[in-house]
Amino acid sequence: MAADDIIRGYGEALFRVARAEGELDKVEDELYRFGKLLEDNYDLKRALSEQNVAHADRVKILEELLSDKVSPHTMGMLTFIVAQDRARQLPEILEELARLAAESRDLALAEVRSAVALDDDQKAELTRALERATGKRIELKVLIDPEVLGGIVAKVGDTVIDGTVRHRIEQLKEQVRA
Repeated sequence: MAADDIIRGYGEALFRVARAEGELDKVEDELYRFGKLLEDNYDLKRALSEQNVAHADRVKILEELLSDKVSPHTMGMLTFIVAQDRARQLPEILEELARLAAESRDLALAEVRSAVALDDDQKAELTRALERATGKRIELKVLIDPEVLGGIVAKVGDTVIDGTVRHRIEQLKEQVRA
């Protein structure tokens, strides 16, 4: 079975379970955020996926890290994936779950990275702007990323909209060179 099929299969299974338990919104959000944390933390990803680390120890790492921060449903799903030796693919599996959840609501998933937290008005305004730019109804996921220097980076599907100060400076440099 191809890696993409495995990722899709796990994402669909998690989606169905979360929806059946009536916890889709909460679980999907918690899992998505954990997936992004894992994506950026090589040591944690390695600790959860090392074959020479016992399953019980991997689960213990999850429990110590998340037990008071996520719902029991979320913890159960993460434990299951790690026990199945799929921790290396966890970010992709969780992103697939988020995509399916947004799709089930007839929305496109938009991941936005910002250096600072956005308030509700900013989120609403950003959602409207992305909807105008893409022609799609948007489900917004805002992630705080200290490496973003002013502005935001938005990703909707394969489209990336870079409104950061760094990007604007790079554009100015290109214009000056031309």
